[in-house]
Amino acid sequence: MAGNGPGTLSTHVLNTAQGVPAEGVRVELWRLDPEPAQVVETVTNADGRTRDPLLPPGTFRAGRYELRFHIGAYFKGRGIAPEPLFLDVVSVNVGLADGRGHYHVPLLCTPWSYTTYRGS
Repeated sequence: MAGNGPGTLSTHVLNTAQGVPAEGVRVELWRLDPEPAQVVETVTNADGRTRDPLLPPGTFRAGRYELRFHIGAYFKGRGIAPEPLFLDVVSVNVGLADGRGHYHVPLLCTPWSYTTYRGS
């Protein structure tokens, strides 16, 4: 994938039900245009962050992306997920305008709710 600038995309996941970083959440990044294609799949570390940026400098391309956070499996593994799962895979669609800025998309979640925003 050819890049168009030094931009980056990163994320982290916080378990707000228990007040801790969400370690072990599988995160997928998909580029949606022109056709959906998986860019990367990773797992959050002890700080709830991915080891590397999802789009490091040199690979960044402007466009529409989807982050898929597998929080159902995470909360199930912690023994606090409802049965059946209320939330399983949380998808967040974002538009990244250019390759010159840093985009950070955190996910704050519980087994029943989530919120996100453009962080710094």
